Amino acid sequence: MRLTDEEKAMRDGRDGEAVARAMDLLIRYGQALGAEDFVETRNVCGTYTASTPFMRDFALAKSRESQKNPPSSQSSSLAAAQDASDLQDESGLDAVYSEFNLDSTQVVSVPKVKAFSSHLQLGFDPHHPVEMGVTPEIVQFYRRSEAMAARRGVQMLNTCTPYQVGNLPTYGEHCAWMESSAVVYINSVLGARTNCEGRESTSAAMLTCRIPNWGYHLDEPRLATVAVDLDITIDSVEDWGLLGYWMGDWVQDQVAVIDGLRATPNMPRLKHFGAAASSSGGVELFHIVGVTPDARSREQALGGRKPVELRRYGARERAETFARINATGKDREVDYVMLGCPHYTIEQIWEAAQLIEGRRVHENCALWIFTPGAIKAMADRNGYTRIIEKAGGKIMTDSCSAMSRAVPPGTRVVALDSAKQAHYLPAILGVQAWFGTTAQCIDAACTGRWQVMA
Repeated sequence: MRLTDEEKAMRDGRDGEAVARAMDLLIRYGQALGAEDFVETRNVCGTYTASTPFMRDFALAKSRESQKNPPSSQSSSLAAAQDASDLQDESGLDAVYSEFNLDSTQVVSVPKVKAFSSHLQLGFDPHHPVEMGVTPEIVQFYRRSEAMAARRGVQMLNTCTPYQVGNLPTYGEHCAWMESSAVVYINSVLGARTNCEGRESTSAAMLTCRIPNWGYHLDEPRLATVAVDLDITIDSVEDWGLLGYWMGDWVQDQVAVIDGLRATPNMPRLKHFGAAASSSGGVELFHIVGVTPDARSREQALGGRKPVELRRYGARERAETFARINATGKDREVDYVMLGCPHYTIEQIWEAAQLIEGRRVHENCALWIFTPGAIKAMADRNGYTRIIEKAGGKIMTDSCSAMSRAVPPGTRVVALDSAKQAHYLPAILGVQAWFGTTAQCIDAACTGRWQVMA
């Protein structure tokens, strides 16, 4: 790969061992991808902390090892600045970052990040440890891990939707983001540029402000190659989830342009559309004529070329997709209603509060709504949390049932308004899933029963 003088200096150790290892990782990554050079990024979203059980165990084991061995001269200043327990935490968490973020079996001291870096969702909600099935000790350990990440300059947004709560990329901005639903949203709706990265590449980008220049960072791969003509009105969040699930299953990792829209979608609709398309397929970018920034016209989205394939989406395709998403649903008695995949917007919480106000969650059912912590704070302030909790529901943050593998005890049948979650949760937890509108889900939570619509 062609390296600038700045990149060579980072590789050669000018900024310390961690940055050198990050550059080495990115160079090997770029070579494997066939990238010729790097692009500079100042906007990174990844995972930094040790919130999964395996990484927690790894960090604690490394901490115990560090207690048996005297600290090196490199870490003596750290020892002088912090008490013994903090040193133990730092050593274990540095070991996690070295091993799993920088591909380094040698533990290196991790400096502050250079890029504006945001943390994605966690493996559990630390505010609801009982529901998540984690002990107070695990929550305490996570808090230390979170504090370490914050000291390094990472923004602890803890959400799959960073664009809702403070990290909103601009058109054409080069980013390095994980999380499929977030990647497809910022690429398509905002016109930012990123590939779907992983823990290692984003962590290296945090320390170097570099990511390989390939894929959706370039102009040509962003052009649509296939097209969809709509024969029916796409209006509700459910409609958009179904269309996305159908399209992703067809196009896989190709870029599609959708034409024939009769109503302009809002953010929750586009969020659910992209999340569904990136679940049934590998969609990281789409265009919608008259809606997304690179599709003022069909011709612009296609770069003046004809699509290699054109398909139509109508009532038959919608019905077939609806049946496929609901294929695991057999029993009508619902144990659990999960809302908030991707994490709910304040608008969606407002809608849920309106739908459930004056009602009560059924004694044999549970209602959990997942959202970013910042939006939960707004819901608290506006009284929506009180309405939902009075009805017997819970607003939860930082994670979701797919990430945490946590559902109410005895859950067999789940109701969801997310095509993405209806795709993943049955496979992850072996449950039955019903997919429908938010109103249907709230009704199921209050009656304990799924009503199949004609």
